[in-house]
Amino acid sequence: MSWYNNNMENLLKNLEELREKIISAKSLLDIAALETEGRALKRKMSDPDFWLDQKKAVEISKRVENLESEVRDWHSLEDEIIELEKLVAMGNRENDNSIYKDAVKSFESLVKKFTVLEFMLLFSGKYDSRGAILSIHAGAGGVDAQDWAQMLSRMVIRFCERKGWSVEIIENTPGQEAGIKRMVLKIDGHWAYGYLRSENGVHRLVRISPFDAEAMRHTSFAKIEVIPELPEETEIELKDEDLRVDVYRSSGPGGQSVNTTDSAVRIVHIPTKISVASQTERSQHQNREIAMKLLKSKLFQLEEEKKQAEEAKLKGKVQKAEWGKQIRSYVLQPYRMVKDHRTGYSTDQVNDILDGGLEVFIESYLKWSREKK
Repeated sequence: MSWYNNNMENLLKNLEELREKIISAKSLLDIAALETEGRALKRKMSDPDFWLDQKKAVEISKRVENLESEVRDWHSLEDEIIELEKLVAMGNRENDNSIYKDAVKSFESLVKKFTVLEFMLLFSGKYDSRGAILSIHAGAGGVDAQDWAQMLSRMVIRFCERKGWSVEIIENTPGQEAGIKRMVLKIDGHWAYGYLRSENGVHRLVRISPFDAEAMRHTSFAKIEVIPELPEETEIELKDEDLRVDVYRSSGPGGQSVNTTDSAVRIVHIPTKISVASQTERSQHQNREIAMKLLKSKLFQLEEEKKQAEEAKLKGKVQKAEWGKQIRSYVLQPYRMVKDHRTGYSTDQVNDILDGGLEVFIESYLKWSREKK
């Protein structure tokens, strides 16, 4: 066999292997199910009353757009490989040397496209592709912890901006001197929950406190909780007798007009003592609707955690979720470093991380999580 034929045969073999990887990836990501969901949502969009609830309609429209884009990318990649296989096979038969160089370039381009799409395989959760509800709570450390919580909120919001996701502040409780005691963010973006669930846990900061007259080094903590935004059709049963609904005047960002009426809503689920609130909308009805959605997502997450705990118990592996067990440490003095205690990954690029450059930590977490499974 000539050098040319030998190389064309190898190229065909590589193309076949790449096509098999794509078929396997499409199966793992259940692209067929995404197509089915997209068709069902498009039927809903054709309903004459679809745009009566504009907020919900926009969310569904974005979901359809994201689903169609993802499905199209995978199908398009597979089609390109099939076309290139046909071209290479023809060149091999006709001994056309001019085809080889162009075919190699096309193959390298397809490999790069696949590498980008292959990252999606790191997302293994049922709701990874959906939006997220992210809460930040100041922990031990007084005013430093409240300032740290605000720094974390900025870090998360900057990351979301880099991804092109929309962020809505659902609740914001400012600190007495500085920072925040608590903030709840609603993040709309394709794969937002899949990315941000890596941030779920306690974050520890070590620095010289700007609030200490003696410039002493302080350690402070803040906790991030991340839950998926559930699909509209998810059934979570809520009984009226299990709910306590409080209304009050909004505080914090939102403008003067937000604070003039009792528009903010807090809902407590009595059996679990889970409390949620929304204060950013001017209408009490809108805030109640958002709070109910948050409550359903939290109850769903609670049930999922119970299932996971039971599975771990059966396997003989029980881990306690303790406040002091931080997932990541950020050290600003005496040296500069951010370290993830789950994966062992660390970097001295502290400013970039705090400015939203979380991709390196998220990718290492997703790979670690996959290997662990």
